[in-house]
Amino acid sequence: MSSLSAVTTSAHSVRDRVSAEEWEVRVKLAAAYRLAALFRWTDHIYTHFSARVPGPEEHFLINAFGLLFDEITASNLVKVDVDGTIIDDPLGLGINQAGYVIHSAIHRARPDLKAVLHTHTRDGAAVSAQRGGLLPISQHALGYYSRVVYHDYEGVALDLDEQQRLVTNLADSNILILRNHGLLTGGISVEHAFRELHGLERACNIQVAAQAGGNDQLLHAPQAAIAKVHEQSKRFSDGKGEGIQRHWDALIRQLDREGRDYQN
Repeated sequence: MSSLSAVTTSAHSVRDRVSAEEWEVRVKLAAAYRLAALFRWTDHIYTHFSARVPGPEEHFLINAFGLLFDEITASNLVKVDVDGTIIDDPLGLGINQAGYVIHSAIHRARPDLKAVLHTHTRDGAAVSAQRGGLLPISQHALGYYSRVVYHDYEGVALDLDEQQRLVTNLADSNILILRNHGLLTGGISVEHAFRELHGLERACNIQVAAQAGGNDQLLHAPQAAIAKVHEQSKRFSDGKGEGIQRHWDALIRQLDREGRDYQN
């Protein structure tokens, strides 16, 4: 039996050995992976989403290295601590080192961020490679423009000494563009982090499409509108508004029409 097929037989054993609170987070994180696959935000077996395990230990869940996003389930997520010790790895595949470097740094420095999502999408990477970064040219972008921060590219994130610079650049924000690399969002829940990523990805889609007509044709929003949208966006940017849950519920309805095996 292959490792992948074996996971269906181990789903109940994983659920039996974790708390109900952890299982709930596992299902939500698996759903986030499947949604990313549905929206074609994936980069084959690369990039990573993580979520902190409820409880006093500094443990987080992340994808097993080698699985596609549409193969992620609640029971095949890997549990690891912030020092890199594997706590539970049902398939024995380990984790991506770059995923560990990025996610452990943020989970250690920012315990308020319960979920951290990172992508290498075409348009997200394209915007990350532009000197101006995210531009205030759409309603979607304005929700992030005054909150986004940047981290300069240092090569593939394999070196632990990059972690301090990463969290210094993130500071107290939860919206990070990694230059020449991709996008990252954090949230007080998986639902919150995904809502932030969903909007940020859309803002990048719009920017790249608008630039096809030439940068000299771009219309930047006036400063008054930028400030106004910044205030208006606070109703969801802290992750506590009812709009976050409504957004997530609609996403789950959409995902469940494709199947519910991510819950296994």
